[in-house]
Amino acid sequence: MRDEYIYYVYMMQSVSRRCLYIGMTSNLRKRVWQHKNHIYEGFSDDYHCTRLVYWESFDAVANAIDREKQLKRWRREKKEWLIVRKNPHWKDLAADWFPAQTKGPRSARSLRSLAQGRLSTAALVHYVNERPRSG
Repeated sequence: MRDEYIYYVYMMQSVSRRCLYIGMTSNLRKRVWQHKNHIYEGFSDDYHCTRLVYWESFDAVANAIDREKQLKRWRREKKEWLIVRKNPHWKDLAADWFPAQTKGPRSARSLRSLAQGRLSTAALVHYVNERPRSG
């Protein structure tokens, strides 16, 4: 029997609220945690995109990839229109997903070690791997 997966297309907003990052993942909770804790270097880390402001879910990976590409082609105004329809106040939809000690950019080196499996914390794994609540 084939495993069933849910795929997510999401938008992260920078702390300054000027930048939007669009991504796709099969584990939204884990990926948002990685953004919030600056686990991987790159665009979202450089621009501090740590606020989840929008997400959609898909049953098929091809549909999620197509949607991600579509959103990346849109002008900023259209992306903002989409966000406002589901999140009119631009709240961080993941604000209460994690315990307080994992929200900010603590020691990047220790958090990268944790994410890469060199440190272990059962409670953190539980928080990171839970599915996001809809709504």
